[in-house]
Amino acid sequence: MEAALDLLDEGGVSAASVRGIAARVGVAPNAVYTYFPDKAAVVKAIVEHLLGQVDLAVFSNRNVPWRQRIESLALELRDRLTAHPGAVNLMIGGPMDGPRALALNEHLMETLRDSGLDAGEAAKASYLLIVYVFGAIALETAEQGDRPRETPEDERIASRLAGFSAIPVSSYPLSAGAAGIMAEYVSTRQYTWGLHKILDGVTRE
Repeated sequence: MEAALDLLDEGGVSAASVRGIAARVGVAPNAVYTYFPDKAAVVKAIVEHLLGQVDLAVFSNRNVPWRQRIESLALELRDRLTAHPGAVNLMIGGPMDGPRALALNEHLMETLRDSGLDAGEAAKASYLLIVYVFGAIALETAEQGDRPRETPEDERIASRLAGFSAIPVSSYPLSAGAAGIMAEYVSTRQYTWGLHKILDGVTRE
């Protein structure tokens, strides 16, 4: 799986083939097929491997406020996936139904129950949060391609601001006026702002 992630980072999804993995670890392709019958199995295993690196223990300490537990998870997922942007499309490209994906969803729903939601509301809120987290990460990583993020956040924001500063005020006054805010769409501040708004909304009643 580490070899598959390396290939994913270097050349995108197409590079993380069974033959590519075999060549990277120095075995014949048939040896890899023993564990992964096809490319779909490799993709599913990569998703599970990455999710296995996420610390689900954050959910176990119920002395920590439920919102803080969810925010910690959301920030860790962002850190893990922006380190391997090529894996983001794998995450959203098919059902997340492996054991680790199901464990993450189970813990998330349990934490949302701690907020006072009933089982049905917790399930709907869990899906809403997953859509937001992976959607936000996907849009953020789209700008960097398949390569791991190396440019610091403040430099990426400054680069975006330089581009948005060229928006003609006469044609797009609202966009031009919001250039500074739009430049920060890839920031941790924007990411957590959206997360807080969602949590406020689902628990308002």
